[in-house]
Amino acid sequence: MAGARIGKGLWGGLIAAALALPASTAWGKEAVDLILHHGQVITVDRAFTLKTAVAVKGERIVAVGGEELLEAYSAPKVIDLAGKTLMPGFIDTHLHPKPVSPNDIAVQDAKSIVEVQAMLRAKAKELGPGKWITGYGWQESNFAEKRNLSRGDLDAAAPNNPVALLRAGSHSAAYNSAAFKIAKVDKNTPEPATGLIERGPDGEPSGIIRERMDVVSKFIPDPGWDAMRGPTITWLKQMLALGITSFHDASGTIDDEPVGKGGTDSKDLDPLWGQSNMTWKRAREIYAAMGDQLPRITMYIIHPGAERLKAFPYHTGYGDNHLRLGAIGENAVDGGFTGPTAWLLADYKGQPGFRGKGRFTDAELQELVDSAAKLGWQLGLHCIGDAAIVQTIKAYHNALNAIPDPVHGPNDRRWFTDHFTIMPPEDTMATMAQDHVMIAQQPNFLYNLDDRYSALLDDWRLTHNNAIATPVKKFGLFMAFSSDNLPIGPLVGLYAATTRKGPSGAVRGAEEAVSRQEAIRMYTANGAYLSWEENEKGTLEPGKLADMIVLPFDPLTGSAETFLTAKVDMTFVGGKLVYQRPVSGKKVALAK
Repeated sequence: MAGARIGKGLWGGLIAAALALPASTAWGKEAVDLILHHGQVITVDRAFTLKTAVAVKGERIVAVGGEELLEAYSAPKVIDLAGKTLMPGFIDTHLHPKPVSPNDIAVQDAKSIVEVQAMLRAKAKELGPGKWITGYGWQESNFAEKRNLSRGDLDAAAPNNPVALLRAGSHSAAYNSAAFKIAKVDKNTPEPATGLIERGPDGEPSGIIRERMDVVSKFIPDPGWDAMRGPTITWLKQMLALGITSFHDASGTIDDEPVGKGGTDSKDLDPLWGQSNMTWKRAREIYAAMGDQLPRITMYIIHPGAERLKAFPYHTGYGDNHLRLGAIGENAVDGGFTGPTAWLLADYKGQPGFRGKGRFTDAELQELVDSAAKLGWQLGLHCIGDAAIVQTIKAYHNALNAIPDPVHGPNDRRWFTDHFTIMPPEDTMATMAQDHVMIAQQPNFLYNLDDRYSALLDDWRLTHNNAIATPVKKFGLFMAFSSDNLPIGPLVGLYAATTRKGPSGAVRGAEEAVSRQEAIRMYTANGAYLSWEENEKGTLEPGKLADMIVLPFDPLTGSAETFLTAKVDMTFVGGKLVYQRPVSGKKVALAK
């Protein structure tokens, strides 16, 4: 009996001691929070290694390997991928939050002008006469009529409401007569600097204004942040459904910072972003409350002027892994092809003498660049046309070779051009290579703007629009991918980068394509590098943040057309499941 009592006590003591030890000692397995296995794991490490399983503890990846991880680790949540693909979340290096305003119509979904008119009639009835009707995202190539919206189209549907519909890309907008009347725009209105009012044969405005939409839009009542905070959060969560776990917000401002610390008391703010914009201050408030439920943000800051920028106490890199400051940008050096006013070195096709417009004199641009460089900011300016790229690279070169960086040192400044749509002369790319200037490009432009490029560009520029292989492989330039909302989905960008096809199936410059592995790296790991976060995210490697997505197909071997139709199944930010796509009314179970 004594022996039995001793044995029982000894056994009980061993159990108690085992429970007090780490799980790896107690049961031979290390305790983690999540295991995903039985899939294809695309790590995007240097060797582009493929594995089948990942173990996660807290926010970070503990191990990547094969099915043997199930023997080494235990977790309360184990997901059988059933052959699906697990890869790093997409990092979009150029996005503009576009939350839905109470006065907006879903013009981005319209398949015809007739459908737009039906939306306008319904919204006019809802709001009542005199109230502005707004919307973002229409594109003439999506309309059955294959033409721009006109003033007459909008007048017919909403004669008693001013209407302002911003085209996808934000370089032009369509207005009706009521809007023009409020803004006093008529046949005698002079052309705005850096913009263009399209006119009919009689000189009357046709309804489209390119680039200088503020001529009318400054009269639109701003709904204010109180009304737009909720829609902004909704928009942020929608990015997770696209597999975007991080993005660079290209429309951030410091306007509402304290006066004397970068802010302004001026009410004359940029109406394109306006009082409803997610500023740096507002983003900090949102992310302090719910950052672990949202995609990570690196926020560009639109250059506010040298004095205000100097008064702002922070610079590129300030923040944490949920929200941080990025480049000064995307201050536009030229317009875009959705205007079109992109600044070219050659005439637009069929438009003798018209080459688009630059926004700055050389001296003005140099002052902007220099003022940011002196304070240790990264630069990421908008330059779409080849003439704009040439001007930008000259300004960058002057500053990079004359102004020491007080933060990052001479060899790690990571300045970049935003867009790089029309490939510039070779000597410009050679200068970029010499100065280590990088590129944040949107390969999806090739797909979504194919009709615009075909109508506006000469053969050489059409072939080499949104070039990848030449700048990257011939000149050694670093490139990260993004979308600029045209459309946002990264899978479209991967399709365009690897096939060089537009919607018609026509191939534009097959020699500018890259492999699927290269394209995936540019949409993941390279985006992390652009914000000095290559040791934190962008690949699936031990020690990095578990920002991951599950795709229902193999992006390395599947049909190219699958990129245009497939949906993301699951999205994880820091190991937390933040999005799961319903499939036939069911969700994938998290096995215990």
